[in-house]
Amino acid sequence: MEAIMSGDIRRGTVEMTAAMLISGTIGWFVVMSGQPVSGVVFWRCLFGALTLLVICGALGLLRPGIITLRAFTIAVFGGIAIVVNWLLLFASYSHATISIATTVYNTQPFMLLVLGALFLGEKITATKLFWLTLAFAGMMAIVEGKPQAGGASDGYGLGILMALGAAFFYALAALAAKWLKGTPPHLIALIQVATGMLMLAPMTDFSQSPQDAGSWAILVSIGVVHTGLMYVLLYGAIQRLPTHLTGALSFLYPIAAILVDGLAFGHALQPMQIAGAAIILLAAAGMNLGWTPRWLRPRALQG
Repeated sequence: MEAIMSGDIRRGTVEMTAAMLISGTIGWFVVMSGQPVSGVVFWRCLFGALTLLVICGALGLLRPGIITLRAFTIAVFGGIAIVVNWLLLFASYSHATISIATTVYNTQPFMLLVLGALFLGEKITATKLFWLTLAFAGMMAIVEGKPQAGGASDGYGLGILMALGAAFFYALAALAAKWLKGTPPHLIALIQVATGMLMLAPMTDFSQSPQDAGSWAILVSIGVVHTGLMYVLLYGAIQRLPTHLTGALSFLYPIAAILVDGLAFGHALQPMQIAGAAIILLAAAGMNLGWTPRWLRPRALQG
């Protein structure tokens, strides 16, 4: 039994690592596609839907009665939220760089904390409030680290707001997923991307579609690899790994995004931005991994 558990953890770790590294490169693909943001998200949804349709079919998840009308409706709501999240996140890259946008985007756990308290009756403990306050301090440091060049400042602030908006809508999608406990996750993902495809089709300018094979390859990759394959790896890892390990490995995503941004586009973080990013990631780690500062522990446990 122990050998089986160890094998599951090894496989889950590889799957989670791969999923996070794939996620960390999506900013490069979005920028290099040369497409409007709405176009990128539409093609992501289309190619992602085709990939997940095959996967769901292979897993036997397309048979009648596998999902209730209520669950389907909630999944559609989650799909709307996840698509708005992608639109805002991808749009934020051109204003605040991939590194900053991705770091700010990692305030998602705190958005979910507040939404959970409002809609699910979950308690906000003193420890969670501490990490929330720390993340806010990191956010302020990033805002203060804005570029000094004239109009760039306005764009930078807009990029941060977009990334925060993306985090909020991702948290809404996560809240919907909490209500869908027991529903096959690959089927939820298929409903989400299919919803996005239908949402964006009327507003997508197909006359601006790529004219060369390289650009199409990038869009296909975003749909097949960064959506279909990434979902399969992520959900496989979540099923195999303990929560603390899933949370720890999730930080490979912003780290990979920062490295890709620096290597591909030469965007180096300023000292204030580095400090803010480190504080946000520390706070998110504390939240995800259940760390409790020593002074907030009950006295009996401090020994």
